Amino acid sequence: MRFVATADWQLGMAANFLEDDARPRFHQARLDAVRAIAAIAREHEAAFVVVGGDVFESNQLDRAIVARACEALAEFTVPVVLVPGNHDPLDAASLYDSAAFASRVPPHVRVLRDSEPVEVVPGVEVVGAPWFSKRPLTDLVAGAYGPLGPAPAGTTRVLVGHGAVSTLEPDQESAAVIDVPGLEAAIAEGRVHAAILGDRHSATEVATGIWYPGTPEVTARREVDPGHVLVVEVDESDRSVAVTRVRTGRWAFATIVADLLDEADVEELAATLAALPDKERTAAWIKASGSLSTRAKARLDQVLDEARDLFARLDHWWRHYDLAVVPEEAEFTGLGLTGFAEAAVGELVASARGDHEEAAVAQDALARLYQYTQALR
Repeated sequence: MRFVATADWQLGMAANFLEDDARPRFHQARLDAVRAIAAIAREHEAAFVVVGGDVFESNQLDRAIVARACEALAEFTVPVVLVPGNHDPLDAASLYDSAAFASRVPPHVRVLRDSEPVEVVPGVEVVGAPWFSKRPLTDLVAGAYGPLGPAPAGTTRVLVGHGAVSTLEPDQESAAVIDVPGLEAAIAEGRVHAAILGDRHSATEVATGIWYPGTPEVTARREVDPGHVLVVEVDESDRSVAVTRVRTGRWAFATIVADLLDEADVEELAATLAALPDKERTAAWIKASGSLSTRAKARLDQVLDEARDLFARLDHWWRHYDLAVVPEEAEFTGLGLTGFAEAAVGELVASARGDHEEAAVAQDALARLYQYTQALR
């Protein structure tokens, strides 16, 4: 028995961190990922698809986003089971109860609203652990499998939930953390045979038979290798579980660490940025350290300014003492400056050599001055 497991679609994600022109591409990519999952289900002859929570970014979305999501869901040719998570809980404002969703959702798509086992195809039951608020006070997954006895003979039972697990969650005091030993015991006892969880955006095997599929399209730079779904096979003879990761994501979030000491290092960074593929679908963050001359800093600013025109986002973070700019006397000689202008440059040079916050302002000002003077030559 084979099915596709996925989670954390977060359709309608605002993506305010992207450039304005990149956001529509990012929104479309998330819908394209849903269609890719439909194609994967067909290609692998999956019997059904489960989505472990956070199908939507929130319960307050424009109806056009909901309509486009339902249009993408219509491309599936097998049952699709949705389990609400913390982004789209079954609360009083639930998107799943809205007219925008109810009037358009395809008949083969089912939202699980409780933990009663549901036969999605002959011989397979899905047990959901839906969220009813953004901050549950109990382990919802344990609440789902707790009342269950062993699955009927010849029936495979899949549990689908959402949330952090006890073996990976730093907040051990949270009552909502999913108890992994308890879930393992439920699998060993045959109450469920596999568990699919949402919330962690990287595909992760928690324990035998317990998996996070991860998000099918990247959402944040801290995620480790996102952009996959799982094709899950359960052996009907011994209920063993085999999982294959299948790539769906087309976007990339990259962090580039650079040690910049001279112009050659700046050119190496420029080459690194130039070599990144699909820049229109890439957000990159640069973390730099080192010490540059004003001339080299001016070249760095030029590289970053030009690259921003190509990337979905290009940003950097460093403090003035992480990447110091040390002006060289020769860089500002021969400019023909006199009087007030000459004195101002002298003050900037002196200030730029300090280790205070104003040094960063002086360093940027000198770099811009250097760029300007070079452009006039």
